[in-house]
Amino acid sequence: MPILQVIILALVQGITEFLPISSTAHLALAPWLLGWQDAGLTFDIALHVGTLAAVLIFFFRDWLQVIAHGFGLSYGSDTQLKQNPMLLWLLAAASIPVGVVGFLVKDQAEEWRNPFLIGGMLIAIGLLMWAAERAATGTKNIGGITFADSAVIGAAQALAVVPGTSRSGVTIAAGLFRNLDRASAARFSFLLSTPAIAGAAASALHHLSKQGGIPADMRTPFLLGIAISGLSGCAVIGLFLKYLRTNTLRFFIYYRLVFGIIVIALALFRRPAG
Repeated sequence: MPILQVIILALVQGITEFLPISSTAHLALAPWLLGWQDAGLTFDIALHVGTLAAVLIFFFRDWLQVIAHGFGLSYGSDTQLKQNPMLLWLLAAASIPVGVVGFLVKDQAEEWRNPFLIGGMLIAIGLLMWAAERAATGTKNIGGITFADSAVIGAAQALAVVPGTSRSGVTIAAGLFRNLDRASAARFSFLLSTPAIAGAAASALHHLSKQGGIPADMRTPFLLGIAISGLSGCAVIGLFLKYLRTNTLRFFIYYRLVFGIIVIALALFRRPAG
């Protein structure tokens, strides 16, 4: 696998996984638009591991505090997390829908990666985000999240199995509908993504081990893919959370709508590379 392709795809993953613009859409369309062959299962796993590393590194202290509070221990200094000692169990409950849906459709999900569906979902979730922005009051932070909030956001996350949806986009929109402020909706979204990403990475690694492990010619791309997607993802999380403290999702909504229209238009006269 060419190193330039490794670098570009790893950067695409790290940047788009945590922005509400769909990493699946960008990773599926990049090889098609650039005329590359599919990177294959091994590199896809590397990107999952890199993404997992990004959320674990960035939210390491948050997770220590959330886990400690979940078991009745006093730890950490984050005021909002202290206000919600049940957050660990709310995250666990919210993770169930995507786990169930992912298990039921895991064999069919790859067949859904066609540009018409991806373009349609880019537009549809963009419109959902627009509606969420208009409906949101931003009166709650992560300390005020209830079971009903986590159930709605968890159900929304299950839609992320459809290419073009964006896990962060649909869960942040759900959080806004539940009147979370933007930064808190994004923070809860990223915390919620951790178990889902970990589960997907563990399943993929298990499948890879049954096939004999990492091929010799993919070891360097594998490690490089983890490093680049992990570091870039960690940086994007910090920048995006800072951005949402003073800005709306408007830019990302426009991006999704324009990108979705372009994808559908290209699909009408250009077929993906085989």
